[in-house]
Amino acid sequence: MIKAKKKYGQNFLKDESVLIKIIESMPKNNNKVVEIGPGLGDLTKQLVKYKDVKAYEVDRDLYSILMVEFINEISSGKLDLVLTDVLEVWNENSSLHEEKYDLIANLPYYIATNIILNAFDDNNCENIIVMVQKEVADKFTVTSGNSDFSALGVISELLCLKREVVVEVPPTSFNPPPKVDSSVIFLSKDMSKSIDSKFNKFLKVAFSQPRKKLIKNLSSRYDKDVLSNLFIELNINENLRPHELSSSLYSQIYTTL
Repeated sequence: MIKAKKKYGQNFLKDESVLIKIIESMPKNNNKVVEIGPGLGDLTKQLVKYKDVKAYEVDRDLYSILMVEFINEISSGKLDLVLTDVLEVWNENSSLHEEKYDLIANLPYYIATNIILNAFDDNNCENIIVMVQKEVADKFTVTSGNSDFSALGVISELLCLKREVVVEVPPTSFNPPPKVDSSVIFLSKDMSKSIDSKFNKFLKVAFSQPRKKLIKNLSSRYDKDVLSNLFIELNINENLRPHELSSSLYSQIYTTL
């Protein structure tokens, strides 16, 4: 019996119904599939029935188990199993796959946000279907006006054609059970759009103190008079908090500044 390792944020999904929901949500396209952190291979087993899969595993012990478990799929080319840290792959290359792909995975929670943001920047990644902590799922799928709306909501709203929660998953669906609720989210990217890194820095300033007025946060970096004129021009109320402004207006403010 393999024991989950805390340092890799391992919690093995044991609920078959969640796996079925993930598979059912897969887009019907010709994209390859990339899986991050296949663990014991429960999701992998389902994925290889439908698509060619490239799976990245960082844990050497699990990698050894998967190499034996999927010997037929590996030899037939259905599964390409890579022992490495995906964040290092993204640092070295611009993509996790040489062809267009969908990212489908139960992500390690401690790096889930980082992985999704990297997938947004990856020009070969089209759809993202991932299990994450519910709190993180909410940040990527929430709309403006909601108090949970943050920089992550702005980015995903600007970059995605579709954002939805596929299924919510209780701790009892895992072994060992995590201390938090989880959600599977579906993010379908608009492949014609991208965000420059300076926009991320601008959002950091905008949401630096979420309870304060947006104009006050921005005036820590930009000229107050310029901001006031811009807010009048764009018909934005100066009393608005950061979560109350739409993504398109954030984009307009940034472009003008």
